[in-house]
Amino acid sequence: MTKRDPILIVGGGLGGLTTALALARRGYATRVLEGAAEFGAIGYGIQFGPNVFHVFDRLRLMDDVLAVADSPPALLMLDALDGKELARIPTGASFRTRFKYPYIIVHRIDLHNVLLDACRRSEHIELVPNAQAIGFEDRGDNVSVATADDRTFDGAAVVAADGVRSLFRQKLIGDGEPRPIGYAALRTIVPMRELKTDVSRDAVVLWAGPGYHVVHYPLRHGAEFNVVAVFRTSTHAEKADAATYRAELEQTYRDAHPAIRELNAMMDFRWRRSVADRAPVWHWHKGRIVLLGDAAHAPLQSLAQGACMAIEDGLCLAETIHAADGDFTDAFRHYEALRLTRTARVQLESRAMWEWLIHPEGVTRDVRNAIVADWDEPHMFKCLAWLYDGAPDLKSAGS
Repeated sequence: MTKRDPILIVGGGLGGLTTALALARRGYATRVLEGAAEFGAIGYGIQFGPNVFHVFDRLRLMDDVLAVADSPPALLMLDALDGKELARIPTGASFRTRFKYPYIIVHRIDLHNVLLDACRRSEHIELVPNAQAIGFEDRGDNVSVATADDRTFDGAAVVAADGVRSLFRQKLIGDGEPRPIGYAALRTIVPMRELKTDVSRDAVVLWAGPGYHVVHYPLRHGAEFNVVAVFRTSTHAEKADAATYRAELEQTYRDAHPAIRELNAMMDFRWRRSVADRAPVWHWHKGRIVLLGDAAHAPLQSLAQGACMAIEDGLCLAETIHAADGDFTDAFRHYEALRLTRTARVQLESRAMWEWLIHPEGVTRDVRNAIVADWDEPHMFKCLAWLYDGAPDLKSAGS
């Protein structure tokens, strides 16, 4: 196989596009197969820690990303019942000095377009929309992917970046559906001018409560306001009308701080999802097929690192493919070894934080509040260093 034999990337999300760009940087041809009729993203906000900039900087995308993103002055955690500030992570000058890069908030569509534009400028990347993968074959010396419209795409290898319900994971690992945790999530974006509630309009704010939380922050340089409400419910996987959803939301948050209830009154119920994750597993590859991002290691949202891990995966995988000089089995084994512990830690810490830090009830809430009261800036920076300093494999990757 040569660099001109295309590597097939299934999934045109952030992880898939990053992988294509990282491979193109090394001169490898890729063909990105996207199931939707056109390449795009779901329109809501997303957060990125400074660790993701180890990738953006290497791919020469840092300026483009920063142009569409905002850097909040702080990350705040408030008690969802009484509104008391529990913890504050300043993300200004001291944060940037410590971690070298900023913390950003960005509209997912805007970031996706930065990556898409970079892919379109590359002669090594072919973007194929309306190509929903339904099957694949590893022939030993090459692979093929079959799509729903009866096309077949041949390539040197397959990178499966097809999300938490990955077809390729089901075939390679066979561990069934993602693990639902009994929570539902709602997302809404409103024009900033329509926001009447007395809440922060520049910081990232997490209101942590008993069995529920709300996150909000600005987007598009203050023009829009992003709100996420997450709560425990037995109906997390059920479909209902807006009136039923509204009644459930009001009942769940009935004792919450008035500001939260006012924010929830703005909720659009068209985007409602059951919250789920995956358990860490030892192996993400077989032959010439390898999993990436949520297909390999989907976490809960506690650390806001799902997309960050997929983007880190993309650069790491491209570098291991390049170093292996065409030996995909060796490349995938090395990639897996470099990424396994870091991504598994994100998964496991996200699960642990979900219960005791974000959704505590009763005495557990009192204990949580007492613990975080002692968290000063040096302590929080130290706790985040393993994550925000960036992945060791990316620091040592080729320039």
